[in-house]
Amino acid sequence: MQRNPVGWFEIYVQDMPRAKGFYEGVFGVSLQALDSPGMEMWVFPMTDGPGASGALVRMDGCVSAGNSTLVYFTCADCAVEAGRAVALGGKVFKEKFSIGQYGFVALVCDPDGNMIGLHSMA
Repeated sequence: MQRNPVGWFEIYVQDMPRAKGFYEGVFGVSLQALDSPGMEMWVFPMTDGPGASGALVRMDGCVSAGNSTLVYFTCADCAVEAGRAVALGGKVFKEKFSIGQYGFVALVCDPDGNMIGLHSMA
């Protein structure tokens, strides 16, 4: 069976209401609660198309920030989402820049210090 290389992602956070508001506001989506024993999880919207979904996770003993995982979110124009990130308490690590024939990326940090990538073709 052929699959996408990324099947799921988790972004660990300390303040779930703040994190949920940040990601919902940046991407204009509603996250849904996922019943999971021992942790609080809010899942990004899922579809049957290409790509992967994942969740924000708050679990005792799991700290946020400082990890080496970078998840890239697909955007229409990554500069727009980068601007939203700042307005919602995040920081821009690297403004939108070209990656040649593969489009553009911007790197932002959420309020918990997690860095995420934003990718767009325009």
